[in-house]
Amino acid sequence: METLKYTTREINHNLKIKVSGIFNGSKVNTLVGVKGMLEYIGDAGLTNRLLDRAFNSCEDKVICKLRRGIKVSFYYY
Repeated sequence: METLKYTTREINHNLKIKVSGIFNGSKVNTLVGVKGMLEYIGDAGLTNRLLDRAFNSCEDKVICKLRRGIKVSFYYY
């Protein structure tokens, strides 16, 4: 089982995470924490890649679109 590279405290302290799209046949548009993001994505390896992209970006907002219809947005604050 793969674990996250970043601590939950570090992620929640630096980022707001928004999940939107269609999940299990229903529309989703909500802010989530690390646990919620893992429930929507379902894979720690993919979550690590998305978090790497968000932390390495110079932008205030990073949007990652998954093929299954989910869009994960990371906002720095």
